[in-house]
Amino acid sequence: MTDIDDLVQRVATRAASDSKDLPEPVDEALIAEAEGQLGIALHPLLARLYREVADGGFGPDYRLLPLLGSGSSVVGEYLTRREASVGVEHPEWPEGVVPILTWGCAMYAGVDCLSEDGQVLPCYHVRSDPGQLPPGARRIESRRPQHYSPAHRAPLP
Repeated sequence: MTDIDDLVQRVATRAASDSKDLPEPVDEALIAEAEGQLGIALHPLLARLYREVADGGFGPDYRLLPLLGSGSSVVGEYLTRREASVGVEHPEWPEGVVPILTWGCAMYAGVDCLSEDGQVLPCYHVRSDPGQLPPGARRIESRRPQHYSPAHRAPLP
């Protein structure tokens, strides 16, 4: 068993103990559909969590969003935020960072699917001036190294 296998198993155990109404995990076809709509591959660990634990509904405090579906979902939130970023000086949402949960008040946690390590980033929904970020917050784009390729997908361990 690898460290990643152990991590996924521990998350699944905790998720099952925290919720009696956990959604079913998704299958490879739904992962492929989501990635097709997103235009990027999910980070391998994120894909495993959706495939082996549940379709959202687990996690810290506010639960992970479902991958697809009506209402708030990973794909829906990402596409909405990216659409609002096209052709603007200060993009509303960075490319490749998929929102996985919302804390309300325009605050999200997002996974950088273009990075090898799949860093989880605090994301603030800012419509215009980046000076509107809360004190201490940084723009997500400034955290991403310049060596990423949109076609990059880290292999599973």
